[in-house]
Amino acid sequence: MLTIRNVEKAFDGDPVLHSINLEVGAGEVVALLGPSGSGKTTLLRIIAGLTAPDNGQLLLDGEDLSAIPVHERGFGMVFQDYALFPHKNVIENVAFGLRMLGWPRQQIRPRVQEMLALVGLTGFGERRVYELSGGEQQRVALARALAPAPRLLLLDEPLGALDRALRERLAIELRAILKQAGAGDGGPATTSIYVTHDQEEAFTVADRVVVMSHGCIEQVDTPVELYRRPETPFVARFIGMSNLFPARLLQRQPPVVESELGELRVAPPPGDLGEGVLLVRPDAGRVLATEADRAVALNVLAGTVEACHFRGRYQQSRIALANGATLTLEFEADEQVPPVGHLVHLMLDPAGLVLLPDEKEASC
Repeated sequence: MLTIRNVEKAFDGDPVLHSINLEVGAGEVVALLGPSGSGKTTLLRIIAGLTAPDNGQLLLDGEDLSAIPVHERGFGMVFQDYALFPHKNVIENVAFGLRMLGWPRQQIRPRVQEMLALVGLTGFGERRVYELSGGEQQRVALARALAPAPRLLLLDEPLGALDRALRERLAIELRAILKQAGAGDGGPATTSIYVTHDQEEAFTVADRVVVMSHGCIEQVDTPVELYRRPETPFVARFIGMSNLFPARLLQRQPPVVESELGELRVAPPPGDLGEGVLLVRPDAGRVLATEADRAVALNVLAGTVEACHFRGRYQQSRIALANGATLTLEFEADEQVPPVGHLVHLMLDPAGLVLLPDEKEASC
């Protein structure tokens, strides 16, 4: 579908994108995830044709996009600020792009009604934009972008202006809408590129996530694999994992590393990596309540519970080990974690312990 080859961009001599390579398949939802300044919005603007790359090539179904102006690319765009016409009602907003494309009048209204049904706004057609909530306005913007059946849909922080609870709900609904749009005609779902700085939003919406930092792609993976096997310390930290310790590999079969946590069994490291950073995923810990459990468990550690916070689905605990190291771990909501100030014995699951390259090796 979309191929990005060696795309580079600099502004006033300051590099913003470094040799970006990416493939997006038909019907796929790909999220560009990263902090401010990582280059994700610049990359989206280059795909849209709003910004020209300094080097590199973009192909859509094998067609070079460089000579195709923005209005002829057949892309849809959804922005954080909705960009709706306040003097028009919902139907007129959704129909606007279809009229600009010269759709016959008799085809516009049924298409608009189809799109409103898709985004859950049946019966809202005569309402004015200012009568709608922020979430409803964003649905109208999405319906307008989807109405012409775009070859590619580009979304730039589409939920960024909404409060947290509404963002979480709409992210789930947005994924369903993107997967359903287009598929109803017997074709694939709408191919979409979704820019966000919110990890939970990216994980909810996307089939694959592209993590960016300082104009580079750090990792491209499914949300599940990104969480299970982040490839760099930056990726681990950005998705909320703080347990990172310098480490070196002592043996490969079975894999054992040495760090300030001691000697620990870990997941098999990639390639010939021998030294780096040990990641202890927050879900790697289990409480060992009895001496019998501790006698047979791998990776047993002891420490004092410094803090515990109930998060609804889980409880988060900060545990200080005897050597001064600290672990932040997440336990099931009903797991019996000792109270603050008490001793706790832990087992660290080797599958949740990942040896990563150090920061210099991981840099692009």
